[in-house]
Amino acid sequence: MSTAASPARPGPLVAWLQAARPKTLPVAVVPVIVGSAVAYAHTGRFAADVFFVALLVALLIQVGTNLHNDAADTEKGADDPATRLGPARASAEGWLPAGRVKSVSMVLFAVAFFSGLYLCTIGGWPIFLLGVTCILAGMAYSGGPWPVAYSCIGELFVWLFFGLAAVGGTYYLQAGGQLHAVALQAGAAIGLPAAAILVVNNTRDIVADRAAGRRTFPVLFGAVASGVEYALLLIGAFAIAGWLSLSVGAWVLVVFVVLPWAIGLIRRFRGASGDDYNRLLADTARFQVGFGLLLSAGLVAA
Repeated sequence: MSTAASPARPGPLVAWLQAARPKTLPVAVVPVIVGSAVAYAHTGRFAADVFFVALLVALLIQVGTNLHNDAADTEKGADDPATRLGPARASAEGWLPAGRVKSVSMVLFAVAFFSGLYLCTIGGWPIFLLGVTCILAGMAYSGGPWPVAYSCIGELFVWLFFGLAAVGGTYYLQAGGQLHAVALQAGAAIGLPAAAILVVNNTRDIVADRAAGRRTFPVLFGAVASGVEYALLLIGAFAIAGWLSLSVGAWVLVVFVVLPWAIGLIRRFRGASGDDYNRLLADTARFQVGFGLLLSAGLVAA
């Protein structure tokens, strides 16, 4: 296959920003917003300190995971610039030493841990266990003997941590140590489009991932099956929102405003190739933000 020319070497700041992958950060922000909205709707409580510290911890873990992923993939030879279709990776391109990138990721995980201790004074040991689990999961995504990114359970992993865990944990903190089924339903809904982002990423990288020995869903089952998975994830979010409306009220159905957007994304996925996936990935991330904000507004209004 033909290969694109390596991108020009950026300055250090741009290289670190590239490694941090700022376009992925809304995926960490939205669950904190949704969890806070559910708690406010149910209990009338909103603690600004909890919101901002939870947001900080979520962002630190997300950036730490991205940096760890950048370095670990380079060490495994999985991000070959000659075959990669996605954005350039700082370590693989030689812009930053992989060891230094991994060291910074560990610093960010440590800062997340110590920042999260404040949340533990509010939520107790369940929040401590949740925070430690999230940090370890960030390290295990591309690192360790059984990296999640090299398996077909990546979408489940994203759904659990960027859906159920993040929304449920935020609700628990905001609601004074309570957990309600509605929070888990909302988390299940918001986690599905987050998982859909990974489907786009892995389908784009199917050739490179197969060469690197990854066994992602698209590698195992092909692009057509991935298109079906992508559609089910997006439509599933609306199905859960409809189910949620039965218990909290019709205002939650405001998310159906973006149903045509979801249908358009599904159609684009079926015809995508090459760089199309990069644009589709960014638009799926934007869709997740829009869906999450509408869900939050609907929950508060209900």
